[in-house]
Amino acid sequence: MMKKQLAVGITGASGAIYGVRLVQELLRGGHTVHLMITEAGWQVFSDELDWNTEDRERLVQEKLRQDFPGELYYWGLRDFSCPAASGSHRGDGMIVIPCSMGTLSGIAHGASGNLMERVADVMLKEGRKLVLVPRETPLNAIHLENMLTLSRMGAKILPAMPGYYHKPNTMDDLINFVVGKALDALDVPHSLFRRWGE
Repeated sequence: MMKKQLAVGITGASGAIYGVRLVQELLRGGHTVHLMITEAGWQVFSDELDWNTEDRERLVQEKLRQDFPGELYYWGLRDFSCPAASGSHRGDGMIVIPCSMGTLSGIAHGASGNLMERVADVMLKEGRKLVLVPRETPLNAIHLENMLTLSRMGAKILPAMPGYYHKPNTMDDLINFVVGKALDALDVPHSLFRRWGE
C-alpha cells in the first residue's frame, strides 16, 4: 500500500473524537499527517474529551502519536512554513474533521485567514482532494450555500452521519463508521466497519 501525505484540520465543531480517531488511524497505517487545530478545537478537546490542553505539544504526542509507525507534524495556525501551505508540495489531500461552519465559510470564500484555510485553498487550486466533515444541526441557508459552493469547486462534503445497517453496539462503532467513510473519501484502506453486503 502506498503511504500518503495528508493534511488534517480539527476545528471547534462538536465531535473532536472523529478527528482524533482519524489521525490515529492514518498514523497506524504508516501515513504522514500534517495536523492543524483551531483554538476552538482545543477547547472542544477539553470540553468533550476532558483533556488538559495546557501543554499542547505534549498532548499531541501523547494522545495522537502513540507508537504508530506514521509521521505526525503539528503546526500552529500562524505557521505558514508548513509544506502543505504551498502548491509545490506534493501532498495527497486534506480533511477537516470535524469542520465548523466558520472554517467552512472561510474556505468557501478563499479567506486564507489562517494555515488551515490556506492549506484548504491550496487543495482547491491544485485540484487535490479536500474532504470536509461538517458537524452542525440544523443547517441554515448560508451553511448550505457554502457547502454547495465548495462541492462545485471539487471538495467532498461528508457530514458526520453514522449509518446503522451494520448494527452498531457501541459509541465506538458509530465513531468508526464516520471515520471509515472519511478514510474512504481519502482513498485510505481500513477495516473500521462492516460494509453493506459483507
